[in-house]
Amino acid sequence: MFLIEGLETYIVGPRDPGDFELLVEAVRAAPDRGDVDVVIGERGPVAPADACNGLTLPLVAFDQLYSFDRDSLIESLPRPQEQTENEGDRFEAAARELFDRVMQLTDNTGSLDEHRALNYLAVRYPGIYAATAEAFGRNESLTGVEVRPSRLSGQRKVFDVILSYTSRQTDVTDKRFVRVDVTEKFPFLVSRLAPFYER
Repeated sequence: MFLIEGLETYIVGPRDPGDFELLVEAVRAAPDRGDVDVVIGERGPVAPADACNGLTLPLVAFDQLYSFDRDSLIESLPRPQEQTENEGDRFEAAARELFDRVMQLTDNTGSLDEHRALNYLAVRYPGIYAATAEAFGRNESLTGVEVRPSRLSGQRKVFDVILSYTSRQTDVTDKRFVRVDVTEKFPFLVSRLAPFYER
């Protein structure tokens, strides 16, 4: 059973029986709040009630499964070059805040395309962490994370992920965005982080 924010959400199993060992390795004897499991696969039908103690949960057949803790992810992010110790601490604090914000977004079960775009960035694109650390260095706070369909969407499902940073002194908000294509099972970056301007 796969939990999200402590709630039973999916019944997860390998698409290939040879990957069953990955599932066993992901189970922790003493789970911690900082533990992260990334499941890439396809959601199927709802399991029969007798499959999970009376609960009716969707089945997910995974193709890939990654398990790590938040600290390991933060430590693996590339740091800006030539940073002081204080800047390193700011980077880590900013990265933790951004990761926690993404993970706590309302009802992020990974089932919607918007969730998939955001979750992809959280574990695969260090640019959002570097931008957040730079904003902290300018005395700006992360005040918003928004995901919306891109105007470039047509045959492809492309989403803009917009990060808002507000100055603690002037209350002026600066926005940055990145585009992610979620058309297929594996999302990918369409454009790197850039300034965002409302039209």
